Amino acid sequence: MQKSSYDPLHLFINGAWLAAAGRDTAAVINPATGATLGRLPLATTADLAGALETARDSFDIWRRTVPAERARVLRKAATLMRERAEHIATMLTLEEGKPLAESRDEVLRAADYFEWFAEEARRIDGRVVPANRPGVQQLVKRQPIGPVAAFTPWNFPAITPARKLAAALAAGCSIILKPGEESPATALALARCLDDAGLPKGVLQVVFGVPDRVSAQLIASPVIRKVAFTGSMPVGRLLSERAAAGVKPITLELGGHGPVLVFADADIDAAAKDGAANRFRGTGQICIASTRFLIQSDAYHRFAERFVAATRQLVIGDGMAPETQLGPLANPRQLAKMEALVADAVEQGATLLTGGKRIDRPGYFFAPTVLADVPMSARIMHEEPFGPIAVLRPFDTLEDGLAEANRLPYALSAYAFTRDARTALDVGDGLEAGMVGINQYRIVATELPFGGMKESGHGSEGGTEGIAAYLTNKFISQAHFQE
Repeated sequence: MQKSSYDPLHLFINGAWLAAAGRDTAAVINPATGATLGRLPLATTADLAGALETARDSFDIWRRTVPAERARVLRKAATLMRERAEHIATMLTLEEGKPLAESRDEVLRAADYFEWFAEEARRIDGRVVPANRPGVQQLVKRQPIGPVAAFTPWNFPAITPARKLAAALAAGCSIILKPGEESPATALALARCLDDAGLPKGVLQVVFGVPDRVSAQLIASPVIRKVAFTGSMPVGRLLSERAAAGVKPITLELGGHGPVLVFADADIDAAAKDGAANRFRGTGQICIASTRFLIQSDAYHRFAERFVAATRQLVIGDGMAPETQLGPLANPRQLAKMEALVADAVEQGATLLTGGKRIDRPGYFFAPTVLADVPMSARIMHEEPFGPIAVLRPFDTLEDGLAEANRLPYALSAYAFTRDARTALDVGDGLEAGMVGINQYRIVATELPFGGMKESGHGSEGGTEGIAAYLTNKFISQAHFQE
């Protein structure tokens, strides 16, 4: 089943699907079983040089393509993604591990981004500014910034590339995409949809390789005029430095450590039940996931009891099984990290309420874990876990809760639950995060900006803000010709 459901792996350069011949390869592993799904070709230095040359040449073609045609290609690609959603979702689950229902939802939402930005392509406009001198016309034009280098991780292999691809292509940019090597087939399936939709050859290219080498070569090239990255803080800092060397703008969506403020007047049962579902969705490998649950003291024990009960009811297993709610971690490194974080927290004095260990079965499974009364000295109070661990701590006043929620350099997402309108206004204003959910955990939509503050990055993807990063403003002042 796995072999027939998983596509052969390629590079996509200059309109050609390049196989492994003559190239190093890396194994792609099913994290639920440990089985090898395929061998991924890794781009050579010559491959990357060819991709850069193609990106430069194809940009000149695509930037001159009228917005209506760019929109047509993106809409057609969205249609193909929906038609192929079951196949793409199956590959996504096989290589990333998340439940098939989540994979289907992700593929369909990725298609929504292509449809949204198809319309944004038609809305790129400028303005005429009245001049202070007679005989002068002043124009402001918004034009594509140039060829883009985009880097995406393995945890959302459809929707994260989609945000970058759809916005860049709508703006008129060519783009070289380097997805995560652990889950390559999903991104390649999106590329095939674009290719089949009629995107001119070379406007999109997909490469894989040793991440540090690929990013160094692409970002250093004068061809690349814009960089977009989703991933960890350390890598984000490194790519920022590389982009700065060429004075190239970079959009960064980095890590998170999402605080949740639960006030005593909230619907405690709903906040706990939905909080467990949100925390452990995607096996906790989601940058905007709720992580630190800060509960007002009067409601602390009730919330903890309900949260643990909901956690223990989660069905863990292979994402291909219809009953599965929680799949495996992505790789053995994640397993080792979870064990180390739990051991450190318990050693520091935290109470382990449930989970805390590997599950004895093939694949990279770790039991959903709840830690209570976690001391500030524990590593998990400072480091993004990016796995199935939830942290519970009490707080007393609004000021105490905000202080803890805003303490870390992470500022991607934050959440609050209260029935009091004034409290809702205060936390909405006071939480330092690029995205805030009040009385709900679902905060992502195609028409809204997605991005963080502080060390969680800068710039936004999605919404009208998402295309702006791929456009540059040009001011033209034209005087009438005088004989």
